[in-house]
Amino acid sequence: MGAADQRFFDALRQAHFPPARNVLRAHLTLFHQLPPSCLAELDRLLKAIVADGPPPATVSDIFSLGGGVAYRVDSPELLAIREYIADWFAGSLSAQDRGIPRLHITVQNKVESAQARALLAELRRDFHPRPLSIVGLAAHHYRGGPWETAVTRNFRGRR
Repeated sequence: MGAADQRFFDALRQAHFPPARNVLRAHLTLFHQLPPSCLAELDRLLKAIVADGPPPATVSDIFSLGGGVAYRVDSPELLAIREYIADWFAGSLSAQDRGIPRLHITVQNKVESAQARALLAELRRDFHPRPLSIVGLAAHHYRGGPWETAVTRNFRGRR
């Protein structure tokens, strides 16, 4: 996401995510696990995808994760990009990644439900839907803690 959006959501994670579990920056997940053997092909595919402009996106709502809180993101264009990548790697997708994701940015997770409900109520008081800047696509290696960047491609075109 764009720098201002990244700062905003990272600050919320810093304030509300259990510190021992907050090992990642705020993010949107399109896939949970692509095989490492797909990495070079994924890099070539992303390079072609980002030649077009960034997909428009909207932070449209805040919702409960039960033990946490997330911001819902609406972007049919980003979901179309995800579907294109999913079709490309169809035979390599995990069961979890064969479904369509519910785009969101998690700002709190793994807390007591009462704490999550309180944060949800607090954040909803001043919430208004707003645009979200999508500046690129990336893939990471999960090493049990912070992710290690494998591929990063920024959108170049205009929409």
